Amino acid sequence: MTADDIIAAARAHIGTPFRHQGRVPGLGLDCAGLLIAVAREFDLEYRDVSGYSRRPDGTLLSVMEAQGSLIKIKEPEPGCVLVMRFSNEPQHVAICTGQTLIHSHAAVGKVTEHRFADVWRARVVAAFRFKGLE
Repeated sequence: MTADDIIAAARAHIGTPFRHQGRVPGLGLDCAGLLIAVAREFDLEYRDVSGYSRRPDGTLLSVMEAQGSLIKIKEPEPGCVLVMRFSNEPQHVAICTGQTLIHSHAAVGKVTEHRFADVWRARVVAAFRFKGLE
């Protein structure tokens, strides 16, 4: 499994409608659902959490740190998972391609890819690499 494989798996879901707590590729995914869909593609271990609010509750970072398939890294790199905040608490995840982000974005209403602009870089609070990434 390479960074390009992770990115291709995420890109395969571009256009899937945003759905809060969505876990069905092609029908509805939220940001965590996209991450889970990618993990499933490579038979990676993941811990899914349900019943979460759209408002951050301060648990996202600890949930990400508890994922058996992820290793915390210092800087974003292609194929990694980024944890972001829009307000005080981390509340969003995305897959980094290097120059762009792939994520299920509620404001856009679907899984999308766009430039990893400074406004998005400023939101990053942690980056994680998939175990087994070559």
